[in-house]
Amino acid sequence: MNEEDELKKKLENYSKRCGIRLNPNEKIVNAIIKGLIKNKKEKGEYYCPCRVPSGDKEKDKEIICPCVFHRGEVELQGKCHCGLFVAKS
Repeated sequence: MNEEDELKKKLENYSKRCGIRLNPNEKIVNAIIKGLIKNKKEKGEYYCPCRVPSGDKEKDKEIICPCVFHRGEVELQGKCHCGLFVAKS
């Protein structure tokens, strides 16, 4: 299994445990996963590709996927900022 498949499986399992789901649009999910992997390689963590790390490791922990903001965003908007996670319908 490659890194993309492993990360997707991990995120799917996470979303099921949290009562949300991955976006049913595979193109969006795949693009976000590629961005997460790129950030991991370039910046050392799976930083959300929709948010800009500040360089402060402690502060930037908040934007490691799944970021601290996603649950509130899904609850209020039906999806997180980047669209990776959506509400169960």
